[in-house]
Amino acid sequence: MKPRVMSLVLFTCMVGMIVSLTSISLSNSIISLFAVAMGSGAAGALNMWYESDLDALMSRTCLRPIPTGKVKKKQALYFGIVLSILSTTILYFSSNFLSSALLVFTIGFYFFVYTIWLKRRTPQNIVIGGAAGALPPVIGWTIATGQISIEPIILFLIIFFWTPSHFWALSLYKAGDYKKAKIPMLPVIVGTQRTKLNIFVYSLLMTPVVIAPYFFDLGGTIYLTVSLVMTSYYVLLCYNLLKENKSKDANVIARKIFVYSIFYLFVIFFLLLIESLLKLI
Repeated sequence: MKPRVMSLVLFTCMVGMIVSLTSISLSNSIISLFAVAMGSGAAGALNMWYESDLDALMSRTCLRPIPTGKVKKKQALYFGIVLSILSTTILYFSSNFLSSALLVFTIGFYFFVYTIWLKRRTPQNIVIGGAAGALPPVIGWTIATGQISIEPIILFLIIFFWTPSHFWALSLYKAGDYKKAKIPMLPVIVGTQRTKLNIFVYSLLMTPVVIAPYFFDLGGTIYLTVSLVMTSYYVLLCYNLLKENKSKDANVIARKIFVYSIFYLFVIFFLLLIESLLKLI
């Protein structure tokens, strides 16, 4: 069920729900978040069912349940299907049709569009497929409000523009794995230097989106200040990666970007969460 991915999905969904500043019962919010977590786990299970052959080839994924024989392929498939149905049904009854429909779309997009169609065919798999990972805060917003507005779209765009630099940094120092599995990640197809340039460009594209919450009353002065400082450091790391010509040192920086990017996204959404809670006091 990819619990580490699930935890980030659950957190950003919760933030989307709370920053809407809309009243929702505690029981409904807990059940709805549980349903979203189940949906995330369902997508993860279906992904690992379909990619079990690739997972077995890569050092990063070879210890997953199917390659190690802890779970059979059919078990993972049935588990993913049952979880998909349960999660979307529960969310429909605990929140509304729009939230449930968005969860159905998210699971379907991640599995059919990203996993089956894009991942083995194009180096832009992460860019397009990143839409699935960016939808949880939108789902959280709709759980509370029952509608979509500009605010959840901004939250979506933050994750959407964050995703490429995050995953391409990983693909740089894990390029051998992707090459062995014949997955067309950017470094394998266009080379290291163009990948580093793309990482830098996306870090720049991400900057205006990250500060946008300040101008739409989602974040205050503290959010603006901290996000600008953290984003500036993010861009600096990506620039240092672009200018580094030694492959060993570049891999060190790429690993640093990958680790920092996780911390970065957490802090950005945590700040939005805290400032929203302060508005309620």
